[in-house]
Amino acid sequence: MSEKKTNKLKILNDPIYGFITIPNILIYNLIEHPYFQRLRRIAQMGLSYLVYPGAHHTRYHHAIGSVHLMQKAVRILKFKGVEISEEEATAVYIAILLHDIGHGPFSHALEGQFMKEISHENISLLFMEALNSEFEGQLSLAIEIFKGDYHRKFLHQLISSQLDMDRLDYLKRDSFYTGVSEGTINSERLITMLYVKNDNLVVEEKGIYSVESFIVSRRIMYWQVYLHKTALVAEKLLEKILKRAQELSLLGINLPATKTLSVFLKQPVNEDNLTLETLKEFSKLDDYDILAAIKDWISVDDKILSKLSKSLINRILPKVMIQNEPFTENQLLTIKQQVKEKLNYSDAELDYFVYHGEICNQAYDSTKNNIQIIYKDGSLKDVTEASDHLNILALSNPVYKYYICYPKK
Repeated sequence: MSEKKTNKLKILNDPIYGFITIPNILIYNLIEHPYFQRLRRIAQMGLSYLVYPGAHHTRYHHAIGSVHLMQKAVRILKFKGVEISEEEATAVYIAILLHDIGHGPFSHALEGQFMKEISHENISLLFMEALNSEFEGQLSLAIEIFKGDYHRKFLHQLISSQLDMDRLDYLKRDSFYTGVSEGTINSERLITMLYVKNDNLVVEEKGIYSVESFIVSRRIMYWQVYLHKTALVAEKLLEKILKRAQELSLLGINLPATKTLSVFLKQPVNEDNLTLETLKEFSKLDDYDILAAIKDWISVDDKILSKLSKSLINRILPKVMIQNEPFTENQLLTIKQQVKEKLNYSDAELDYFVYHGEICNQAYDSTKNNIQIIYKDGSLKDVTEASDHLNILALSNPVYKYYICYPKK
């Protein structure tokens, strides 16, 4: 490991929780590492700021907030008699701190664009393993817990489940920065109601109404914020821009771009050619590379890339239609034909300007890492059975909607 750092910074001031204490020097040194500092330059909510102007918070904010909530959860569980060693506590702090370190520029908006068919969770794991080597094995237990391989399963559930510290932070944080008050959750109350039974994370009976509110808030945030049609069309437009830039680069056309972005435009990366050097290069790629390039691409000769880039930078976004049923082939052909005639695009060009797909909102999945309520007699029930809120069972069913995007002209 590189030179030792002293823990000079012990407290951060967060607009959501107030003062946040960094638990130990190892966590501090991980926060100071360039891999983690990059998260200051990755938007938490992609291009949602085009809809909600305040949504400029970053993955850095979210990761620090998640550690804060994890500290609370560990304190509560230990207070209730659940044995958690100092080593285990530090490990879950590290795991939640680094759980999103693998996100690429604009978070989910460009997932898979630079690292083909490699999820951000797997990239996070690669970063954790690289850091573990640099920090002389001090992240080994954190990696084991992160992967779900550690024998105490509830520790993994605190990091990744349907009531984990990740979700408790991002719902509260995203609600705050967007101003969508309907998404506000009582994370303090939810954490206070946590308990461990049969090595699984459960919620005490008294906390059932807080869980209901959490599930309803999650549904509202997905429809109103994460799947908002304008944010959706902006992110799809961003995908199309990068797709076109990569296609041109692979044809040997030199586009203006930072050195780091140029690497990923000219050389698609997948599991077969992913190396430690590639990972180090990826650790330099952030939102700034993308936005700087797109501003320059407005002036390139390629009319498709130029038009798409101008559309995003000036927020002249395509029209988007959303409906409950899939679009018929006839509907799709009609729209494509109209656009083709009015704007004189070829079939190949049309794919950049007319595109469709589906979105899904499932606030709660009772078949996967379900939230269990524990009663005074020790019995357990899934929240959908325990709740007298009729909507909770309904919200466990996935709801699909279908969209099509095309130029407003």
